[in-house]
Amino acid sequence: MKKSEIKITIGQEDKITVFIPYNLIYIEKVKSIRGYRWDPKRKCWIFPHSEVIIKRLLDIFKHDPVWIDPALRRDKTFFKDLRKEMVSRRYSPRTIKAYIYYNTNFIDVTGKKPEDVTEGDIKDYLFHLVEKKRVAVSTLNSAINALKFYYSTILKRKFTYEIKRPRKDKKLPVVLSKEEVARILSNVDNFKHKAILMLVYSAGLRVSEVVKLKLEDIDSKRKLIHIKGAKGRKDRYTILSEKALQVLREYCKKYQPKGWLFPGAKLGGYISTRTAQAIFEQAIQKVDIRKNVGIHSLRHSFATHLLENGVDLRYIQELLGHKSSKTTEIYTHVTNKALMAIRSPLDEIFQNKEKGGGAPRGK
Repeated sequence: MKKSEIKITIGQEDKITVFIPYNLIYIEKVKSIRGYRWDPKRKCWIFPHSEVIIKRLLDIFKHDPVWIDPALRRDKTFFKDLRKEMVSRRYSPRTIKAYIYYNTNFIDVTGKKPEDVTEGDIKDYLFHLVEKKRVAVSTLNSAINALKFYYSTILKRKFTYEIKRPRKDKKLPVVLSKEEVARILSNVDNFKHKAILMLVYSAGLRVSEVVKLKLEDIDSKRKLIHIKGAKGRKDRYTILSEKALQVLREYCKKYQPKGWLFPGAKLGGYISTRTAQAIFEQAIQKVDIRKNVGIHSLRHSFATHLLENGVDLRYIQELLGHKSSKTTEIYTHVTNKALMAIRSPLDEIFQNKEKGGGAPRGK
């Protein structure tokens, strides 16, 4: 998207989100549509999701540079059956949005209706994503799953979706040291912010899990946190730190939350993952940590530090809610307990030299 463009997309809670450059004419046009709300934090306009509003937005900006999310164009016509089937199978809103996006984008690229699509069109599209768009392997897999679900599962078309995929990069998670975690948490003054970050680190929570916690999920007597409907729609228990519980009690005493443990700005809603990420970013800036980390790094650090403390990998897998042990095994590659015990030969050479043995000479 260019700075001069108007961007119309799907935002949080399936709302229409409109980003516009500062222009009084554009602002007046937006305000001409009923139901708008200005979001000062994200600097965008929010509308209820309806075809009437989408049509109205496109109409008032028809002579202006507009970028519209493909998922807003045809999801109510071409892919109504796709949405209905995914909702009935209890797919997450995020997955539903992704599947509709890739199927809509595919139709936009091919210029065909779903019933006219051929196997060759699908292969050409996947090739387009790999060669032209150079998407990540995870993105390519999401696109393949989205197309396969719609054309194979719903339309019963016998297509193949094979394409030579690039090898997935084996990137290790960025981990914070215990000292860095202590610096971050010790310098957060806001009790609500401190409680959020402490729970993420102390219990190894995903950001999507901490924002959806309810008061009833905190079992202070058993020192456990009940995570409901996590990734893969699975429930689990994880540990509740005594120190985190102390901060949580202070937070509850001061803010007196009801229902959601961390309510958001909207009445009856919980704090957004975007806000939680912003809280973490502010915290690391305050203590001048320059690693390329996000709030999810606290979860990575939790697992790594447990492993360094000698906790069995199977227990860590259970606490994190990993389906496969292979996912948890990645932390064995970032733990520094074993690495710190290995001595570099360079130190040995110069230690011998300092003792008077001198550095080894060539023959």
